[in-house]
Amino acid sequence: MKKLLLLPLALSCSVFAGGYKIPETSLNGVALSAATVAHSYGADSAYYNPANMIFMKDEQNIEADLIYIGLDPVRYESNDGTTDINAKNEHFIIPSLNYVSSKMGNARVGLSVVVPGGLSKRWTDSPAKDKAEEFTLEVVEVNPTAAFEINDKLAVAVGFRIISTSGIVKSSAAVSRDMTGDSIDFGYNLALAYKPNSEWEIGLTYRSNVNLTVEGDAKLYGPTSLVYDGGASVTVPLPATLNAAIAYTSASDTTIEFVYERVNWSAYKNLDFNYAGNVGPLAPYFDDAITKDWKDTNAYRLGITQKMDAYTFMAGAVMDESPVPDATLSYELPDSDSLSLSAGVRYQYDENINVGMSALYSMRESRKVTNDDVDGEFSNANVLIISAGLGYTF
Repeated sequence: MKKLLLLPLALSCSVFAGGYKIPETSLNGVALSAATVAHSYGADSAYYNPANMIFMKDEQNIEADLIYIGLDPVRYESNDGTTDINAKNEHFIIPSLNYVSSKMGNARVGLSVVVPGGLSKRWTDSPAKDKAEEFTLEVVEVNPTAAFEINDKLAVAVGFRIISTSGIVKSSAAVSRDMTGDSIDFGYNLALAYKPNSEWEIGLTYRSNVNLTVEGDAKLYGPTSLVYDGGASVTVPLPATLNAAIAYTSASDTTIEFVYERVNWSAYKNLDFNYAGNVGPLAPYFDDAITKDWKDTNAYRLGITQKMDAYTFMAGAVMDESPVPDATLSYELPDSDSLSLSAGVRYQYDENINVGMSALYSMRESRKVTNDDVDGEFSNANVLIISAGLGYTF
């Protein structure tokens, strides 16, 4: 069942990147820590920078990937030493699919089906389960794109974002909740690719804000009985993202790319639920707006690609900021700044088929906070991602 409350709070929780965002959605994306915006020539160009589709070889490209995500059990220790608990381990297998057409005059089209965000956080011990017994978020994006050649050095692209969201939220205390919800929402993306010469490449991409208009059902329980069973809704932002990238390729086929990413998390100011009926005495717990006041964040990505005869080796690193201020950090969103390292290899099996594997390990800083909900330290919020992919050109 799909959870209404989960979605917005999931926007505060982190899987790999700051917030709930998952930038690594393909084999190359994982291998290069998503530093594949200026220099991207695989099928996943359709997602990372569709304008680059213009500069690819005139053939159809398709790639299917399976991505494993493993979340370490987050640890919480209270400052007074009375609480030392762990969240559950989480394991996921996420598929992705990317396709780039052959040329149609001065244009090409692409299609990506990816998971650009999500989370799962489950606690079994108080006080964490009182607020977040389970927070699970699933986000799937279908992103058709079209690229257009301006001249032999410049291309632009536009895309249409179709976002499907579902989630689960449970909490167990003197008053408790069990909420479900889902939505389909829409946005757009823009891209530019500029190749001044054979060595330098510049890429710009923009993914629009998407307001996630989640609707579903809620059950709210008082100390002794069910108090509310009916409809509920909430709207939260999936924030706009700007990427600016530059890449240099040497005579030895070594490419170095740097990406600066800016995420407009400040669009997430509060979390306010609307109910179809009166929630009575539970209004102070579940009906009052919750202040979030997130901040805009920066990420700095570095990717290195070395092409050989049949093999392509890749490595990357990313420094990412958390958007969540100390005042609103809680058990369902133990987010912190992170450093991630990645590597991968791709093998050209024959003229048409290539295969590969990649991995990324995200190391999150421990974070000690004191606010209305928490008085302690979160640690061990690390993430492992492993991707395997099969590409085909025809």
